[in-house]
Amino acid sequence: MKKTTIILIVLGVLVLWVISAYNGMVGIQEDATNAAAQVQSAYQRRADLIPNLVETVKGYAQHEENTFKEVIEARAKATQVTIDPSNCTPEQLKAYQDAQGELGAALGKLIAVSENYPELKANEQFMDLQKQLEGTENRINFARDNFNKAVTEYNKQIRTFPNTLFAGIFGFRTMEKFAAEEGAQKAPNVKF
Repeated sequence: MKKTTIILIVLGVLVLWVISAYNGMVGIQEDATNAAAQVQSAYQRRADLIPNLVETVKGYAQHEENTFKEVIEARAKATQVTIDPSNCTPEQLKAYQDAQGELGAALGKLIAVSENYPELKANEQFMDLQKQLEGTENRINFARDNFNKAVTEYNKQIRTFPNTLFAGIFGFRTMEKFAAEEGAQKAPNVKF
């Protein structure tokens, strides 16, 4: 009788521990996927602002058609590439980052075009859009940092012992982080 009671108590404690570990992994995975959604939301905000910025600059710089086409094409490509953070491969994340990087580069060209038009730089609508775009870029950076932090916590949770014993059984896999864009370690060359 006592032996059976002890075995049942040990099994009960073990079951409660497994349930607690599973629930902990689910919670931290949800935090990471929510952080990924925030990154995508920030990128979407940028994509939504771009048509307004392009139209404003277009009104002043009619002959800069190639730059506008590049921005519009990069925006279209960036909005077509999506990721599922809970089931994302390194290749998918890289493709997403590359598309967003191309869009960032195209925006840089658009801003450079605007520098050649003093009346545009003084235009209140353009200045407002530029500030919104700058704020959006800061949001993207903040969201990416939060995502990487959440993924780090999630990956630590599922890779540490004893959770690692059950993570694979329950289908928890490590998640990929956003990496710096290629060439980001180089300081930009600013000329006046």
